[in-house]
Amino acid sequence: MSRTILLVEDDPSDAYFMKRAARAAGILDLLKVAKGGQEAVNYLGGLGEYADRRRFPLPCLVLLDLKFPRMMGFEVLKWIRGQPALKSTIVIVLTSSGLGLDVDQAYRLGANSYLVRPATPDELTEMIKKVKQYWLELNRHAPKRAEIAAHPAGARVCDVCDPRSRELHRHPG
Repeated sequence: MSRTILLVEDDPSDAYFMKRAARAAGILDLLKVAKGGQEAVNYLGGLGEYADRRRFPLPCLVLLDLKFPRMMGFEVLKWIRGQPALKSTIVIVLTSSGLGLDVDQAYRLGANSYLVRPATPDELTEMIKKVKQYWLELNRHAPKRAEIAAHPAGARVCDVCDPRSRELHRHPG
């Protein structure tokens, strides 16, 4: 599974501070940036230059801002959740808006998490370290369909033996 992170951010200043925080968290090399909603859809959909998945691998995690000039973050989120190949992709809304309506809509559209961008670069760095720890180190990712298809008949993701398990195997009995 790719460990790529797609940051969807159109503000160059915010992107700079996110890259700085990613560097401090040790994940800068995993970070790809889409400069707005439409570019994110192009990247995720493999359109144009993004068709080269060696250069532009599908991300395991998307950090999505909400406010863009053309295609808003909510539209991107809705599009992501409408794509069968992206349904298990982790989407974290990371925005300056703490409005309850925005939080509610993000979760209704399928966001996995909603974070309000901190006021200082140091707080942002700490937040990104925590995102890395939880989503990339502790969290178990759902296997992609291709990973399941590659296993022998009868193998399945098992949550019976251990509810935290996401291992593929034949269930005993």
